[in-house]
Amino acid sequence: MSEVKNRNSIAFVAIVSLFFMWGFITCLNDILIPQLKTLFELNRAGSMFVQFCFFGAYFLGSLVYFLISILHGDPIAKIGYKKGIIAGLVVAAIGCALFYPASILKLYPIFLTGLFVLGLGLTLLQITANPYVTILGTPETASGRLNLSQGFNSLGTTLAPMIGGILMFKLFNVSNLHIPYLIFSAIFFVLALVILFIPLPTFESPEARKAGAGALKHKNLILGIFAIFCYVGAEVSIGSSFINFAKELLPDISEQSAANYLAFYWGGLMIGRFLGALTMISFKNKLRQYGSMTLVAIGTFAIIIIINYILHSDSFRPVEMLPYLIFIAINLLGFMIGKNHPSKMISVFAGIAIILLIIAMITTGKVTLWLVLGTGLFNSVMWANIFSASIAGLGKDTAQGSSLLVMAILGGAILPLIQGAFADYLGGYHYSFIIPILAYAYLIFFGMKVRN
Repeated sequence: MSEVKNRNSIAFVAIVSLFFMWGFITCLNDILIPQLKTLFELNRAGSMFVQFCFFGAYFLGSLVYFLISILHGDPIAKIGYKKGIIAGLVVAAIGCALFYPASILKLYPIFLTGLFVLGLGLTLLQITANPYVTILGTPETASGRLNLSQGFNSLGTTLAPMIGGILMFKLFNVSNLHIPYLIFSAIFFVLALVILFIPLPTFESPEARKAGAGALKHKNLILGIFAIFCYVGAEVSIGSSFINFAKELLPDISEQSAANYLAFYWGGLMIGRFLGALTMISFKNKLRQYGSMTLVAIGTFAIIIIINYILHSDSFRPVEMLPYLIFIAINLLGFMIGKNHPSKMISVFAGIAIILLIIAMITTGKVTLWLVLGTGLFNSVMWANIFSASIAGLGKDTAQGSSLLVMAILGGAILPLIQGAFADYLGGYHYSFIIPILAYAYLIFFGMKVRN
C-alpha cells in the first residue's frame, strides 16, 4: 500500500509541474496581446484573435478527440495517460517554435498559427492531466487534489505577468518576440523527456476502448460543459482586457505597471486554489481550519508582493497593494458561506464576482481597477469544482467526458472576442464587463442545479 502511495505521490508531483507550465504560457497571452496590437496596429477585437486562435484550438482539438472516441474508442484508453501527456508536450513545443518564423517575417497569421498549435498541445495535456489527477487517490479528495494542482497552475499565471513583463517590455521588443517562445519550446521538449523516464501509474479501463458516446448520457456532464465554457470565457475575458482597460482607466499608467497589477488577478486564483486544497485536510475545529486558511492567504499574498518588488522595484509600490486584503477577507467569507461544498461554492463565488463587476461598471479610477482584480479570487475554485462535479460517476466514460469539458474551453476564445467587439462599439472596456457577468449568472444556475 505504501509503495502505491509513493508512486502516486511521484506522479502527482510530475503532473503538477505541467499544470504550472501551461498556466504560465497561457497567461503570457495577456502580455502578448498589447505587443501584437501595437506591432500590427490592431483594434480591440482584432487583438483578441490571439485568444480566439489559442482557445479555439481547445475546441477543435477536443472535438476531434471526441469524434475519434465515438468511432474508434477512447484514444487515451488505448495509448495510456503517459503517452498522451508526452504527445501534448511535443505539440506544444512545436507551436512555440513557430514564433520564430512569425517574428522574423512579421506576419500576424503565423503568430496565430503558432498559438493554435500551442493550444492543441495544451488541449492534449488538459484531457489527460485533469482526469489523471482525480484518479490518483480517493474520489472524496479528488476536488482537493485538482484544486492543489490548479494552485500551481495559478502560480504559473501569477508569475507570467511579472516575468513576462520583463521579457516582453524590457529584455525583448516587438521585433524579437520569438526568443522567449523558443526558450519555452525547449522547456516543453525537456519536460517530455522527463515524463518519458518517470514511472507513472497506469489505470486500465478496457470498456473505454469501445466506440460510442456514453459520456453524453450523464446530465451533470452536459451542464458542466456549458459551465466550463462560461467560467473560462469570463476568466480569460477579464485577464485579456485588463492591461488595455487599465490604460483606458488610468492614462498615465505604464504597461509594466498594469502588468504588475495583473499579477494579482492571476495571483487571486492561486490564493483561492491553495485555500480550496486545504479543504482536503481534516481539522479538529472550524476555528483552526479558517485560521490556517487566513495564514496561507496572507502568506501567499506577501510572497506575490515580494516577488513583484524584487523583479520590478522601479515600477512597483507594495503599499499600493494593501486594498487587496479586503478581497482576501471577502474570499474567506465566501468559503465560510459555501462550507467547502463544491457546488455551493460555485454559486457563492459566481454571485460575489457579479457583485464586484457591477460595482466596477458604476465606479471609476483605482477603485474600479481593484474591483476587477478582485474577481480573480472568486474564479479560483471554479475549474476544479466544476470539473470534479461534472465527471463524478462517469467511470469508463471519464476520459471522453474530460475531452468534452476541455472542448468547452472554447469559451476562452469566444467571450473575449465578444467583449472586445462590445468594447469597440462602446468606445471602451468599462461597460463591456456585462459579458462576463452573464457568464457568471449561468454558473450560479449550474451550482444550484448540480446540488439538487
